[in-house]
Amino acid sequence: MPKKIEELGGKYNLEEKKPWILEPKYFFIIVFIVTILTALALDIAISSSKKEILTCGDGTLHGFCSLRKPYFCDNGTLVEKASICGCNENLERKGDSCVNNYYMTEPKNLNFKYFIDGKQKEISFLAYKGIKDYVGNLSRIISYDESGVPTRADFKKRSINEELQLEFLNPLIVAIQNSEKTPENQLRAAVSIVQNIPYNFSSEKILIEGIEVNYSRYPYEVIYENAGICGEKTTLLALILKEMGYDVVIFYNKKENHEAVGVKCPVEYSYKNTGYCFIETSGPAIISDSSIEYIGGIKLESYPEIIPISYGKSLPKNLREYKDAKFMERFRSGDFLLFKNSKYNSLKEKYGLTENYYIE
Repeated sequence: MPKKIEELGGKYNLEEKKPWILEPKYFFIIVFIVTILTALALDIAISSSKKEILTCGDGTLHGFCSLRKPYFCDNGTLVEKASICGCNENLERKGDSCVNNYYMTEPKNLNFKYFIDGKQKEISFLAYKGIKDYVGNLSRIISYDESGVPTRADFKKRSINEELQLEFLNPLIVAIQNSEKTPENQLRAAVSIVQNIPYNFSSEKILIEGIEVNYSRYPYEVIYENAGICGEKTTLLALILKEMGYDVVIFYNKKENHEAVGVKCPVEYSYKNTGYCFIETSGPAIISDSSIEYIGGIKLESYPEIIPISYGKSLPKNLREYKDAKFMERFRSGDFLLFKNSKYNSLKEKYGLTENYYIE
Protein backbone atom coordinates (compact mmCIF):
# COMPACT_ATOMS: atom_id res chain seq x y z
CA MET A 1 0.00 0.00 0.00
CA PRO A 2 1.21 3.61 -0.71
CA LYS A 3 2.52 5.41 2.28
CA LYS A 4 1.99 9.17 2.68
CA ILE A 5 4.62 11.37 4.32
CA GLU A 6 5.05 15.09 4.61
CA GLU A 7 8.39 16.76 4.09
CA LEU A 8 9.02 20.53 3.94
CA GLY A 9 5.36 21.21 3.62
CA GLY A 10 4.86 19.02 0.61
CA LYS A 11 3.12 15.74 0.20
CA TYR A 12 4.74 12.87 -1.68
CA ASN A 13 3.56 9.37 -2.40
CA LEU A 14 6.48 6.91 -2.02
CA GLU A 15 6.31 3.24 -2.78
CA GLU A 16 7.65 1.17 0.05
CA LYS A 17 10.79 -0.69 -1.24
CA LYS A 18 12.65 -3.61 0.16
CA PRO A 19 16.44 -3.28 0.54
CA TRP A 20 18.47 -4.80 -2.39
CA ILE A 21 20.05 -8.15 -1.47
CA LEU A 22 22.34 -10.22 -3.79
CA GLU A 23 21.09 -13.75 -4.07
CA PRO A 24 23.72 -16.45 -3.15
CA LYS A 25 23.85 -18.03 -6.63
CA TYR A 26 24.75 -14.69 -8.24
CA PHE A 27 27.41 -14.05 -5.59
CA PHE A 28 29.24 -17.28 -6.43
CA ILE A 29 29.01 -16.61 -10.17
CA ILE A 30 30.61 -13.18 -9.72
CA VAL A 31 33.37 -14.60 -7.50
CA PHE A 32 34.07 -17.31 -10.11
CA ILE A 33 34.31 -14.78 -12.96
CA VAL A 34 36.62 -12.51 -10.95
CA THR A 35 38.87 -15.49 -10.09
CA ILE A 36 39.14 -16.56 -13.76
CA LEU A 37 39.93 -13.03 -14.91
CA THR A 38 42.58 -12.64 -12.19
CA ALA A 39 44.23 -15.96 -13.15
CA LEU A 40 44.28 -14.98 -16.83
CA ALA A 41 45.83 -11.63 -16.00
CA LEU A 42 48.54 -13.29 -13.90
CA ASP A 43 49.26 -15.85 -16.61
CA ILE A 44 49.65 -13.12 -19.22
CA ALA A 45 51.94 -11.16 -16.90
CA ILE A 46 54.11 -14.21 -16.15
CA SER A 47 54.30 -15.18 -19.84
CA SER A 48 55.32 -11.65 -20.76
CA SER A 49 57.96 -11.70 -18.03
CA LYS A 50 59.38 -15.02 -19.30
CA LYS A 51 59.60 -13.71 -22.84
CA GLU A 52 61.54 -10.71 -21.64
CA ILE A 53 64.13 -12.84 -19.76
CA LEU A 54 66.14 -14.23 -22.67
CA THR A 55 69.23 -16.28 -21.89
CA CYS A 56 71.93 -18.14 -23.80
CA GLY A 57 72.85 -21.82 -23.53
CA ASP A 58 75.34 -21.20 -20.72
CA GLY A 59 72.82 -19.21 -18.66
CA THR A 60 74.15 -15.76 -19.60
CA LEU A 61 71.43 -13.10 -19.80
CA HIS A 62 70.79 -11.38 -23.12
CA GLY A 63 72.97 -8.29 -23.45
CA PHE A 64 75.65 -9.50 -21.04
CA CYS A 65 79.14 -10.99 -21.43
CA SER A 66 79.59 -14.69 -20.71
CA LEU A 67 82.15 -15.80 -18.14
CA ARG A 68 83.79 -17.50 -21.12
CA LYS A 69 85.59 -14.67 -22.93
CA PRO A 70 85.08 -13.21 -25.52
CA TYR A 71 81.49 -14.43 -25.80
CA PHE A 72 78.44 -12.16 -25.56
CA CYS A 73 74.80 -13.24 -25.28
CA ASP A 74 72.90 -11.82 -28.24
CA ASN A 75 69.24 -12.89 -28.52
CA GLY A 76 69.90 -16.36 -27.15
CA THR A 77 73.13 -17.02 -29.06
CA LEU A 78 76.69 -16.73 -27.78
CA VAL A 79 78.74 -14.68 -30.23
CA GLU A 80 82.32 -13.41 -30.18
CA LYS A 81 82.39 -9.80 -28.98
CA ALA A 82 85.93 -9.13 -27.79
CA SER A 83 85.40 -5.39 -28.27
CA ILE A 84 82.98 -5.54 -25.32
CA CYS A 85 83.93 -8.65 -23.35
CA GLY A 86 87.72 -8.65 -23.79
CA CYS A 87 90.17 -11.57 -24.07
CA ASN A 88 92.04 -13.78 -21.62
CA GLU A 89 95.76 -13.17 -21.15
CA ASN A 90 96.87 -15.94 -23.53
CA LEU A 91 95.17 -14.22 -26.46
CA GLU A 92 94.99 -10.76 -27.99
CA ARG A 93 92.04 -8.95 -29.49
CA LYS A 94 91.59 -8.77 -33.26
CA GLY A 95 88.26 -7.12 -34.04
CA ASP A 96 85.72 -9.09 -32.04
CA SER A 97 87.84 -12.26 -31.91
CA CYS A 98 90.62 -13.37 -29.57
CA VAL A 99 93.65 -14.76 -31.39
CA ASN A 100 97.13 -16.14 -30.92
CA ASN A 101 98.79 -16.09 -34.33
CA TYR A 102 101.77 -18.13 -33.11
CA TYR A 103 99.60 -21.22 -32.53
CA MET A 104 96.69 -20.65 -34.91
CA THR A 105 98.37 -22.34 -37.86
CA GLU A 106 97.16 -24.87 -40.44
CA PRO A 107 93.44 -24.65 -39.62
CA LYS A 108 91.32 -27.72 -40.28
CA ASN A 109 87.51 -27.74 -40.28
CA LEU A 110 86.05 -30.76 -38.49
CA ASN A 111 82.48 -32.02 -38.24
CA PHE A 112 81.38 -34.05 -35.23
CA LYS A 113 78.14 -36.02 -35.27
CA TYR A 114 75.89 -36.71 -32.32
CA PHE A 115 72.47 -38.23 -31.63
CA ILE A 116 69.51 -36.86 -29.66
CA ASP A 117 66.18 -38.75 -29.68
CA GLY A 118 67.11 -40.67 -32.82
CA LYS A 119 68.06 -37.57 -34.80
CA GLN A 120 71.61 -37.30 -36.05
CA LYS A 121 73.01 -33.79 -35.78
CA GLU A 122 76.38 -32.22 -36.47
CA ILE A 123 78.66 -29.56 -35.02
CA SER A 124 81.50 -27.89 -36.89
CA PHE A 125 84.77 -26.96 -35.23
CA LEU A 126 87.87 -25.20 -36.54
CA ALA A 127 90.99 -26.90 -35.18
CA TYR A 128 94.61 -25.77 -35.48
CA LYS A 129 97.71 -27.89 -35.98
CA GLY A 130 99.71 -25.32 -34.03
CA ILE A 131 97.72 -26.03 -30.85
CA LYS A 132 97.86 -29.76 -31.51
CA ASP A 133 101.65 -29.57 -31.78
CA TYR A 134 101.86 -27.39 -28.67
CA VAL A 135 100.09 -29.93 -26.43
CA GLY A 136 101.91 -32.74 -28.23
CA ASN A 137 105.23 -31.29 -27.07
CA LEU A 138 104.19 -31.01 -23.42
CA SER A 139 106.05 -33.39 -21.13
CA ARG A 140 104.29 -36.65 -20.30
CA ILE A 141 106.37 -36.91 -17.13
CA ILE A 142 105.56 -35.49 -13.69
CA SER A 143 108.54 -35.11 -11.38
CA TYR A 144 108.53 -34.53 -7.62
CA ASP A 145 111.40 -33.13 -5.61
CA GLU A 146 110.80 -35.61 -2.82
CA SER A 147 110.07 -39.31 -2.95
CA GLY A 148 106.43 -38.86 -3.90
CA VAL A 149 105.09 -40.88 -6.82
CA PRO A 150 102.73 -39.19 -9.32
CA THR A 151 99.25 -40.68 -9.40
CA ARG A 152 96.81 -41.24 -12.23
CA ALA A 153 94.82 -38.31 -10.81
CA ASP A 154 97.86 -36.04 -11.20
CA PHE A 155 98.16 -36.84 -14.91
CA LYS A 156 94.42 -36.49 -15.52
CA LYS A 157 94.13 -33.11 -13.82
CA ARG A 158 97.20 -31.76 -15.60
CA SER A 159 95.75 -32.78 -18.95
CA ILE A 160 92.31 -31.33 -18.18
CA ASN A 161 93.52 -28.04 -16.68
CA GLU A 162 95.98 -27.02 -19.42
CA GLU A 163 95.06 -23.36 -19.98
CA LEU A 164 96.01 -22.71 -23.60
CA GLN A 165 94.35 -25.94 -24.68
CA LEU A 166 91.15 -24.85 -22.95
CA GLU A 167 91.17 -21.49 -24.77
CA PHE A 168 91.01 -23.34 -28.07
CA LEU A 169 88.44 -25.90 -26.94
CA ASN A 170 86.08 -23.14 -25.77
CA PRO A 171 84.60 -22.69 -29.29
CA LEU A 172 83.53 -26.36 -29.27
CA ILE A 173 81.83 -25.97 -25.89
CA VAL A 174 80.10 -22.79 -27.06
CA ALA A 175 78.98 -24.50 -30.29
CA ILE A 176 77.29 -27.21 -28.19
CA GLN A 177 75.62 -24.60 -25.96
CA ASN A 178 74.37 -22.69 -29.01
CA SER A 179 73.06 -25.83 -30.72
CA GLU A 180 71.22 -27.26 -27.71
CA LYS A 181 69.47 -24.84 -25.35
CA THR A 182 68.58 -27.12 -22.41
CA PRO A 183 71.29 -28.36 -19.99
CA GLU A 184 70.15 -31.96 -20.47
CA ASN A 185 70.47 -31.82 -24.26
CA GLN A 186 73.83 -30.05 -24.00
CA LEU A 187 75.03 -32.94 -21.84
CA ARG A 188 73.62 -35.47 -24.31
CA ALA A 189 75.31 -33.73 -27.23
CA ALA A 190 78.69 -33.57 -25.47
CA VAL A 191 78.51 -37.23 -24.47
CA SER A 192 77.43 -38.38 -27.94
CA ILE A 193 80.09 -36.29 -29.72
CA VAL A 194 82.89 -37.89 -27.68
CA GLN A 195 81.41 -41.38 -27.92
CA ASN A 196 81.26 -41.09 -31.71
CA ILE A 197 84.91 -40.12 -32.08
CA PRO A 198 86.49 -43.27 -33.60
CA TYR A 199 88.31 -45.56 -31.16
CA ASN A 200 91.95 -45.79 -32.20
CA PHE A 201 95.40 -45.90 -30.60
CA SER A 202 98.06 -43.35 -31.44
CA SER A 203 100.89 -44.67 -33.58
CA GLU A 204 103.40 -42.65 -31.55
CA LYS A 205 105.57 -44.02 -28.75
CA ILE A 206 107.57 -42.22 -26.07
CA LEU A 207 110.58 -43.22 -23.97
CA ILE A 208 110.39 -42.99 -20.19
CA GLU A 209 113.62 -43.97 -18.45
CA GLY A 210 114.62 -46.01 -21.47
CA ILE A 211 111.32 -47.88 -21.66
CA GLU A 212 109.06 -47.43 -24.70
CA VAL A 213 105.43 -46.78 -23.75
CA ASN A 214 102.26 -45.85 -25.62
CA TYR A 215 101.77 -42.16 -26.30
CA SER A 216 98.82 -40.60 -24.45
CA ARG A 217 96.92 -37.86 -26.28
CA TYR A 218 95.78 -34.62 -24.68
CA PRO A 219 92.09 -33.70 -25.22
CA TYR A 220 92.90 -31.25 -28.03
CA GLU A 221 94.84 -33.98 -29.86
CA VAL A 222 91.82 -36.28 -29.63
CA ILE A 223 89.71 -33.56 -31.23
CA TYR A 224 92.26 -32.64 -33.91
CA GLU A 225 92.99 -36.26 -34.89
CA ASN A 226 89.36 -37.33 -34.40
CA ALA A 227 90.60 -40.47 -32.67
CA GLY A 228 91.26 -41.74 -29.18
CA ILE A 229 91.11 -44.68 -26.79
CA CYS A 230 88.87 -44.85 -23.73
CA GLY A 231 91.27 -43.09 -21.34
CA GLU A 232 91.90 -40.25 -23.80
CA LYS A 233 88.24 -39.82 -24.72
CA THR A 234 87.28 -39.97 -21.04
CA THR A 235 89.66 -37.11 -20.27
CA LEU A 236 88.17 -35.06 -23.14
CA LEU A 237 84.58 -35.61 -21.97
CA ALA A 238 85.50 -34.87 -18.33
CA LEU A 239 87.00 -31.54 -19.48
CA ILE A 240 83.89 -30.57 -21.48
CA LEU A 241 81.42 -31.49 -18.71
CA LYS A 242 83.56 -29.72 -16.12
CA GLU A 243 83.39 -26.55 -18.24
CA MET A 244 79.61 -26.98 -18.49
CA GLY A 245 79.41 -26.83 -14.70
CA TYR A 246 78.86 -30.49 -13.79
CA ASP A 247 80.15 -32.42 -10.79
CA VAL A 248 82.53 -34.80 -12.54
CA VAL A 249 84.76 -37.73 -11.61
CA ILE A 250 86.71 -40.29 -13.60
CA PHE A 251 86.15 -43.99 -12.86
CA TYR A 252 89.22 -46.20 -13.21
CA ASN A 253 88.66 -49.95 -12.99
CA LYS A 254 92.22 -51.15 -12.45
CA LYS A 255 91.48 -54.85 -12.80
CA GLU A 256 89.91 -54.39 -16.23
CA ASN A 257 92.17 -51.39 -17.09
CA HIS A 258 89.27 -49.21 -18.13
CA GLU A 259 88.27 -45.57 -17.66
CA ALA A 260 84.86 -43.89 -17.86
CA VAL A 261 83.31 -40.60 -16.80
CA GLY A 262 81.08 -40.21 -13.76
CA VAL A 263 78.58 -37.36 -13.31
CA LYS A 264 76.80 -36.72 -10.02
CA CYS A 265 73.26 -38.11 -10.01
CA PRO A 266 70.65 -39.63 -7.66
CA VAL A 267 72.24 -42.55 -5.78
CA GLU A 268 69.65 -45.08 -6.96
CA TYR A 269 70.82 -44.61 -10.57
CA SER A 270 74.52 -44.32 -9.80
CA TYR A 271 77.36 -46.73 -10.53
CA LYS A 272 77.90 -49.09 -7.60
CA ASN A 273 76.12 -46.59 -5.28
CA THR A 274 78.92 -44.04 -5.70
CA GLY A 275 76.53 -41.13 -6.27
CA TYR A 276 77.88 -40.73 -9.83
CA CYS A 277 76.31 -42.06 -13.01
CA PHE A 278 78.52 -44.10 -15.32
CA ILE A 279 79.16 -42.70 -18.82
CA GLU A 280 81.01 -44.92 -21.30
CA THR A 281 83.24 -43.12 -23.81
CA SER A 282 84.75 -45.86 -26.00
CA GLY A 283 81.57 -46.00 -28.11
CA PRO A 284 77.92 -44.83 -28.22
CA ALA A 285 76.15 -45.86 -25.01
CA ILE A 286 73.27 -44.72 -22.83
CA ILE A 287 74.06 -42.42 -19.90
CA SER A 288 74.08 -44.48 -16.65
CA ASP A 289 74.38 -47.83 -18.51
CA SER A 290 77.15 -49.75 -16.73
CA SER A 291 76.04 -53.24 -17.80
CA ILE A 292 78.08 -53.03 -21.01
CA GLU A 293 79.93 -56.07 -22.33
CA TYR A 294 83.26 -55.20 -23.90
CA ILE A 295 85.11 -56.83 -26.78
CA GLY A 296 86.25 -60.26 -25.60
CA GLY A 297 83.24 -60.73 -23.31
CA ILE A 298 84.72 -58.59 -20.52
CA LYS A 299 82.45 -56.88 -17.96
CA LEU A 300 83.36 -54.36 -15.28
CA GLU A 301 83.23 -56.27 -12.01
CA SER A 302 85.81 -54.49 -9.85
CA TYR A 303 85.09 -51.45 -7.69
CA PRO A 304 86.63 -48.39 -9.38
CA GLU A 305 89.10 -45.82 -8.19
CA ILE A 306 87.24 -42.49 -8.17
CA ILE A 307 89.22 -39.47 -9.36
CA PRO A 308 87.47 -36.14 -8.56
CA ILE A 309 87.67 -33.61 -11.39
CA SER A 310 85.19 -30.84 -10.54
CA TYR A 311 82.29 -29.93 -8.26
CA GLY A 312 79.04 -28.63 -9.66
CA LYS A 313 75.54 -29.55 -10.69
CA SER A 314 73.96 -32.98 -10.73
CA LEU A 315 71.94 -34.86 -13.31
CA PRO A 316 68.18 -34.48 -12.67
CA LYS A 317 66.02 -37.17 -11.09
CA ASN A 318 63.77 -37.57 -14.13
CA LEU A 319 66.41 -38.11 -16.84
CA ARG A 320 64.87 -40.48 -19.39
CA GLU A 321 68.16 -42.35 -19.87
CA TYR A 322 67.81 -44.04 -16.47
CA LYS A 323 64.85 -46.12 -17.62
CA ASP A 324 66.46 -46.95 -20.97
CA ALA A 325 69.71 -48.01 -19.28
CA LYS A 326 67.75 -50.31 -16.95
CA PHE A 327 66.13 -51.95 -19.96
CA MET A 328 69.56 -52.56 -21.52
CA GLU A 329 70.74 -54.21 -18.30
CA ARG A 330 67.75 -56.56 -18.26
CA PHE A 331 68.07 -57.20 -22.00
CA ARG A 332 71.72 -58.26 -21.65
CA SER A 333 70.97 -60.45 -18.64
CA GLY A 334 68.37 -62.40 -20.64
CA ASP A 335 65.31 -61.37 -18.60
CA PHE A 336 61.89 -62.02 -20.09
CA LEU A 337 60.66 -58.76 -21.62
CA LEU A 338 57.67 -58.14 -23.87
CA PHE A 339 58.65 -56.93 -27.36
CA LYS A 340 62.27 -56.82 -26.20
CA ASN A 341 63.83 -57.01 -29.68
CA SER A 342 61.61 -54.21 -30.95
CA LYS A 343 62.47 -52.09 -27.91
CA TYR A 344 66.18 -52.86 -28.28
CA ASN A 345 66.17 -51.81 -31.95
CA SER A 346 64.31 -48.63 -31.02
CA LEU A 347 66.99 -47.74 -28.45
CA LYS A 348 69.77 -48.49 -30.95
CA GLU A 349 68.24 -45.96 -33.30
CA LYS A 350 67.52 -43.44 -30.54
CA TYR A 351 71.11 -43.35 -29.24
CA GLY A 352 73.01 -44.41 -32.36
CA LEU A 353 74.23 -47.53 -30.54
CA THR A 354 76.74 -49.89 -32.14
CA GLU A 355 77.38 -52.12 -29.10
CA ASN A 356 81.13 -52.22 -29.80
CA TYR A 357 83.01 -51.26 -26.65
CA TYR A 358 86.71 -51.52 -26.00
CA ILE A 359 88.96 -52.10 -23.03
CA GLU A 360 92.42 -50.59 -23.21
